[in-house]
Amino acid sequence: MKAKILEKNQEELWDKFVKEHPLGTIHQTTAWGKFQTRIKSRNKKWIIGLFEGEKLIGGTMMVRHSLPKGYCFLYCARGPLLDFNPDTIEEQMSAIRKEAGSIAKEENAIFLRVDPSLKRMKKLKRFHISHSGFQPEHTLLLDLKLSEESLLEQMKQKGRYNIRLAKKKGVKIHLCNPRNPEEFERDIDAYYKMLKETTQRDGFSAHNKDVYRNMVEVLTGHNFVKFYIAEYEGKILAATIVTYFKDTATYYYGVSSNHCRNLMAPYLLQWEAIKEAKKHEMKTYDFLGIAPENKPDHPYKGITQFKTRFGGYRET
Repeated sequence: MKAKILEKNQEELWDKFVKEHPLGTIHQTTAWGKFQTRIKSRNKKWIIGLFEGEKLIGGTMMVRHSLPKGYCFLYCARGPLLDFNPDTIEEQMSAIRKEAGSIAKEENAIFLRVDPSLKRMKKLKRFHISHSGFQPEHTLLLDLKLSEESLLEQMKQKGRYNIRLAKKKGVKIHLCNPRNPEEFERDIDAYYKMLKETTQRDGFSAHNKDVYRNMVEVLTGHNFVKFYIAEYEGKILAATIVTYFKDTATYYYGVSSNHCRNLMAPYLLQWEAIKEAKKHEMKTYDFLGIAPENKPDHPYKGITQFKTRFGGYRET
């Protein structure tokens, strides 16, 4: 077994591997890496591949995250991608750590952060569990193999009611086209304005506008994202960014205005995004992050109430 940093001409091989790996997510694709490296504090990425002979059997994409005083750390979002076989995991991780260590010396990195699914974290020795994860530990999933009628039936009554209300009041949903500069500029400006309102209202932090702009621009080029806008009488009331990868659509970033909240635009927006994902033969709709059960004071309390009104099932 040998680990090495992949060359540019091997990225297609890596993307194929990510798509076929059972644990592969959008966060390990080169498209996601390209988006990440457009962020000023994350301007470099590497892909470490594990090979048996000429066959790629595992690896990870790492992104550099800047820290004060010239330091940084290396982050593997939803990686590494391994088979997590107890008999080989230590050998594989040792090979990855060795390559990451060489990069760390060059980049002045002080630690390596890996982020596979939580259940598999316990199998990685020499790593410490972080108390503040970058990825959600609890999520809510919808089974898109159900009919639209069944999806509506399994919603909470308030969810169905708010969708009908938004339709009745005349809220309209459209899909933004990032390749139309004038339309995209209008929508991303509105998105960021509502983002600031949402974070102040719900107590979250946010990135700067270019992060969301770059996410949509880069991932659109790979058909990995859709940017939805909800309007009422020409005014933008809500928006959401939904990623598409393999058979899963993920509700990534959602925002809403403080104005006309009685029109329930985010409910219709979410329902249209769910239906669109179903039309594109996605099997699962991932709401990305919710509060754990029996924790009423969790910071995700508000968004959890909104998301769970669409039904679905919890997963950790």
